[in-house]
Amino acid sequence: MLKDIDLVVGRGEKVVVCGPSGSGKSTMIRCINRLEEHQQGRIIVAGIELTSDLKNIEAIRREVGMVFQQFNLFPHLKTARYYLERVKIPEQADKYPGQLSGGQQQRVAIARSLCMKPEIMLFDEPTSALDPEMIKEVLDVMVELAQEGMTMVCVTHEMGFARTVADMMVFMDRGEIVERAPPQDFFANPKSERTRLFLSQILAH
Repeated sequence: MLKDIDLVVGRGEKVVVCGPSGSGKSTMIRCINRLEEHQQGRIIVAGIELTSDLKNIEAIRREVGMVFQQFNLFPHLKTARYYLERVKIPEQADKYPGQLSGGQQQRVAIARSLCMKPEIMLFDEPTSALDPEMIKEVLDVMVELAQEGMTMVCVTHEMGFARTVADMMVFMDRGEIVERAPPQDFFANPKSERTRLFLSQILAH
């Protein structure tokens, strides 16, 4: 359950959300495009308030691309050649998902989201289901997107990626935002004991 969440993401900003399992990270970003329903407060995306009105939900979903832990590719053939080039796998255009590696499938999932020309991209632990050797190829595409100015909210434990692209780090625990800071402050001088404990555990690996 989320409580007292107050977060503003500006156009072109990159926000990395981290925190222990069950801290509400995924729930928070899934609220942004109504995959989870919020009971109180206001969510506004690209000037549109998210309400139970289907028109508003559809309008917001047109602005928001989302990439999940699992690749969720449809088993029929893909046609988005331009965006496959964009994520550096144009040669995979005629393959079915089952013929692709996990890293390739995740990059196709990113390409699929880019086809909508979204205003904002949400990433929900996009590398957590990947083998270690595939993680870098997906993160490289995400870094490139960030450098090109895409607005991004990423739930991830990839702290090297966070240091590279984040404008703002957000640490969540028990359904609330415990700490937020630019990466240099967040990693060098975390204010909360909970943040310090989390970072000591995750950076030790």
